[in-house]
Amino acid sequence: MSTLIRALPGDRIIRLQLLMIVVVLALFSLTLGSRFFSLGNFQSIATQLPVLGLLALGMGITMLTGGINLSIIASANACSLLMGAIIVAHPGPQFLLLALLAGALLAVAIGVLNGLLIAVVGVSPILATLGTMTLIAGLNILISNGAVISGFPPFIQFLGNGDVLGIPFALLLFLLVAFGLWVLLEQTTLGRSIYLLGSNEQATRFSGINTARVQITVYVVSALLSWGAALLMMSMFNSAKAGYGESWLLITILASVLGGVNPDGGFGRVIGLVLALIVLQMLESGLNLLGVSSYLTMALWGGVLILFIALQNRRT
Repeated sequence: MSTLIRALPGDRIIRLQLLMIVVVLALFSLTLGSRFFSLGNFQSIATQLPVLGLLALGMGITMLTGGINLSIIASANACSLLMGAIIVAHPGPQFLLLALLAGALLAVAIGVLNGLLIAVVGVSPILATLGTMTLIAGLNILISNGAVISGFPPFIQFLGNGDVLGIPFALLLFLLVAFGLWVLLEQTTLGRSIYLLGSNEQATRFSGINTARVQITVYVVSALLSWGAALLMMSMFNSAKAGYGESWLLITILASVLGGVNPDGGFGRVIGLVLALIVLQMLESGLNLLGVSSYLTMALWGGVLILFIALQNRRT
């Protein structure tokens, strides 16, 4: 196995992820055959991946700083409820634009709140975002009374259900956002500051970098990625509700770690996170076709994470 890993291109984490994709494909080709490799199955994977992908990117960028964002799901639902309420109450293209802008501004406000609590007040990221998650989730239910808001215009429905030349538009949107985040992290001064902050916050501060500004920016970007996920959720479900996606929070953390993001900060790449999402989505799709319980699927995802960590640290 180690010989095969060394033969694959790229850095070690990427090689391990590519190896896992090959193994998963081989296993499901033996057990499911053409059922797994059907066009419909791959279109299903391509349709489901973007929402979780945007949320995982939002989680991953905060973990690069040594933090975490437990409020991403609650933030996405808050944005979708606000946008959905405006769209349903005021049909028309001008109010659609207003709804999108309102959702984005709400995401920015949530990101700034998280960033201020962490960077200025000094609250630990896990406690700060746990607090905002609880606050936002409670407000979501209180304001909406747990009701479903539905009936969105064709533009919203196209985002998550439309396609371009047979390729789901949501997947193209996700790849575009992932590329943009790659550029931000690896080709800009802000990106280098994020990695430095995750490696050593005190040294980064002494080097003249405004660490508070960097942290606030990171949590704003994370919240905006939740806003993007909210749009896709509204489109896929043609509705908005306070409780959507509650089971995805731990999966976004799993995808980030499996993608090579160091939970202590300072290391991780967008390409690694994207490959990790592909592994998880293939596993979920294949196990669903086999009729495996969703609880067992979650357990197997944990097993994949343990195997990945073991292979990653084998040389050590």
